Amino acid sequence: MLGGNIASFSPVVSKQRVEILNKHGEKLVGVLHSTGSKNLVILCHGFRSTKEARTLLNLIAALTGEGMSAFHFDFAGNGESDGEFQYGNYHKEVDDLHAIVLFFSEKKYKICAITGHSKGGNVVLLYASTHNDVPLVINLSGRFALKRGIDGHLRKDFIERIKKDGFIDVMDKKGKVEYRVTEESLMDRLNTDMHAACRAIDKDCRVLTIHGSEDKIVPSEDAFEFDKLIPNHKLHIVEGANHGYTQHQEELASLLLDFIKSTQI
Repeated sequence: MLGGNIASFSPVVSKQRVEILNKHGEKLVGVLHSTGSKNLVILCHGFRSTKEARTLLNLIAALTGEGMSAFHFDFAGNGESDGEFQYGNYHKEVDDLHAIVLFFSEKKYKICAITGHSKGGNVVLLYASTHNDVPLVINLSGRFALKRGIDGHLRKDFIERIKKDGFIDVMDKKGKVEYRVTEESLMDRLNTDMHAACRAIDKDCRVLTIHGSEDKIVPSEDAFEFDKLIPNHKLHIVEGANHGYTQHQEELASLLLDFIKSTQI
């Protein structure tokens, strides 16, 4: 159990900015919260978010409070990391996560879990489908049906418009371009097969999906699809929680900690 490495008092936590190159030579910027333990949890942010997302920071506080070290980072094209923001990029973000896992493995850390919120949940599941080197995967509100949810950003005629122009510019409320969706990046999302990925996850990899019952961005029915397909899976629906767990941060942290601590590392 983790118990031998968890202090019975509040551990001293040091914070260190870490820069890691992905396989494209882009600098990924993250922060290591070290308790002195080599047991490490890596946390991944969601779409158009960063490593500073409130949900991730609260989970890090909970993890380090239990004596575990934690690392959160910006995917390429987001936050402080190098690169241009891309709409799809699921498999490139898997490559980013792989670069992070390799870096800390070489530093003799034991990666005990990878956790992702929203799109980050998809990334950690896709990672587990191709890399069998992390024993625990925690999917927070990831989307199963990637063909859904697109028209909320791009309007219903997005296929016709992108075929015509080759791209769609997404505007903010003031009419300023927030980001550009290219046909290639849109196809990356549409062609990412979560059904196949779920079935490819090794049966020895333990997966937890947590989802809010009142999630208006990704419907909770997606969580049940993951539960049907992933071999070694546990599902927890947080009653009343929205996509960001705004009023359920403590419950979310408790579920994550219980899952990690109940596992032999």
